[in-house]
Amino acid sequence: MKILIVAATKFEIEPLIHQMENTQHLNEKLISCAYKKLEIDFLIPGVGMVATAYYCGKIINDSYDLALNVGICGSFNTNLEIGAVVNIIQDHFSELGVEDGQQFLTSKEIGLDAKIEMYNETIISNNKLDEIPKVCGITVNTVHGNEKSIEKVFGKFHPNTESMEGAAFMFVCENEGIPYAQIRGVSNFVEKRNKENWNIPLAIENVSKKVFEILNEF
Repeated sequence: MKILIVAATKFEIEPLIHQMENTQHLNEKLISCAYKKLEIDFLIPGVGMVATAYYCGKIINDSYDLALNVGICGSFNTNLEIGAVVNIIQDHFSELGVEDGQQFLTSKEIGLDAKIEMYNETIISNNKLDEIPKVCGITVNTVHGNEKSIEKVFGKFHPNTESMEGAAFMFVCENEGIPYAQIRGVSNFVEKRNKENWNIPLAIENVSKKVFEILNEF
């Protein structure tokens, strides 16, 4: 089985890479490894939707049996504790649209032919993946840290999480017909920016453990 694991930064997947075998750095973005009977490639496209879409589009094809987007996210839902691991099955390009005075209209609402919602309906036979709570999220260029903008975007999309890459990853996988999952650890709540309340190491540790459980299930 051949699996692609995509993460915006190497920092987010270092615990995974350290447990791999036969590690080869093919270039600055791509690392080839083995784990038990699995062939695993790590793709590190960089932060944001543009880099994710470009580099995923270059590498994802039917040679992969599965693609995983692994990393951290912020949570709008206080019931998702910091360190919680989630499977984001619905994601939105929440900034794709227009402003009409104080109102934001999505591209769909103004009749533009632009896909703003991604929904993962691929079937992956893996009990450990099935155990992870399924949530909806948004993908943004600007991480929210203003109470008014948080209230607006939550009222529009009712997301549980936000990231800067997820929907772009999903878009590429959908168009290439590759089974995929977006697995993230909650590093912070979406609120006025206060890094003292963040716990990135815990989020990375927990999501890495879950990914190993998924890999061991195959």
